[in-house]
Amino acid sequence: MTQETPAEPGVNRPNVTPLDIIRVVVLLAALASLAIWGLATWDMPWNIVVGIGAPVVVLLVWALFLSPRPVVHLHPFLRAAVELLLYVGVTIAWWSMGEAVIGSVFAVIAIAAGVIAGRRTLA
Repeated sequence: MTQETPAEPGVNRPNVTPLDIIRVVVLLAALASLAIWGLATWDMPWNIVVGIGAPVVVLLVWALFLSPRPVVHLHPFLRAAVELLLYVGVTIAWWSMGEAVIGSVFAVIAIAAGVIAGRRTLA
């Protein structure tokens, strides 16, 4: 027997969908991919800087433009372009490490999740 708790007045809880979970996983994969890329491809002093800096820059761009409550509200098409640039950057990072299959799989999953989410916001 399941009992649902009654809704509390004044509390607005977001409705989390499987698509939201997939998008969070894509973002975490992008951050991890850029950290791996920075640490694996650059020489010693720069690998620390790029390995930490690239994910931080992506996280800042996400927080400014793509988060559920962004600091800067963009037109949906411009928001999609920013998201696509992030995905392209991660895909190119995988390709530059010689892992074209991983980069292509990431690109397909990330773009499919972005397109579905974009269509949901426009509807």
